[in-house]
Amino acid sequence: MFLNVGGIVGLENPVGLMHMPPRCAKHADKSGALMPIRRRFTEKVVWITGGGSGIGRSLALRFAAEGATVVVSGRRADRLQEVVQECEQQGADAHAVLCDVTCEDSVRAAVAEVLKRCWRLDVVVANAGFSVAGRIEDISAEEWRRQLDTNVVGAAVTARHAIPELRKTGGRLVLVGSVASMVCAPGAGPYHASKYALRAIGQTLAMELHGSGVSVTTIHPGFVESEIAQVDNAGHFRADRDDKRPAWLMWNSERAARTMVDAISKRKRDYVFTGHGKVAAWLGRHAPSFVHTVITRAGVEYKRDS
Repeated sequence: MFLNVGGIVGLENPVGLMHMPPRCAKHADKSGALMPIRRRFTEKVVWITGGGSGIGRSLALRFAAEGATVVVSGRRADRLQEVVQECEQQGADAHAVLCDVTCEDSVRAAVAEVLKRCWRLDVVVANAGFSVAGRIEDISAEEWRRQLDTNVVGAAVTARHAIPELRKTGGRLVLVGSVASMVCAPGAGPYHASKYALRAIGQTLAMELHGSGVSVTTIHPGFVESEIAQVDNAGHFRADRDDKRPAWLMWNSERAARTMVDAISKRKRDYVFTGHGKVAAWLGRHAPSFVHTVITRAGVEYKRDS
């Protein structure tokens, strides 16, 4: 069955049948040995935007493994439903609600739909985002607006409509930023600008919500496997595009999700990972002239995909 959510079609997934979690979920540690998963989010409701692929999908599965009821949102209904099914296979209760974060009415309606199905909100992860690529002199105003509407305004509006519900539960608000908010490289100016802005939003929200019972965690990943390189400047997924990020530095999304959920559980305010991400973030903040010299002398340039 389908229903209309804020002008877009949402997937109906009634709450009637609740699934009991598996008794002893496990994951592999670095040595490959199976370790019990801590169930830190039992009876919590977690809403993730951009939940149909990459980090969002892996976060959904991790929260599901830790006992949460998971709601994933995005624009691709088929992908969302696949994530719901994967969560349900783990014994979790899961739902898909379509949401376009660039439309405030859609975000407002999505929050209402989550509450209709699950009654509460405990964790909200503003993960929806993409990257506009190209030299700044070549990027149109329309491309700039699309980048900032999704990565900045979308996250801010998600926070705006979720915060009243998080106040009721003493919940957790999570903004998924990037190491790109601390160090820049040619060919990704709009993306860097959006993540710098998101970092400022996270820091400001942490002050504004101090003492409210709501924690704000802004997470800055380094390179993590995702589809971000396969989304073009118009926001369209293109499976034929190559990911030119260095594969040898890439974390898989499952490992990233474990690290992120741990930071969210501990209510950390700012959290940077991977190892290379921490180094890059430190250099960007404390040695920007060094970064500039290295990049310009190395002749790093951006070549646009056709």
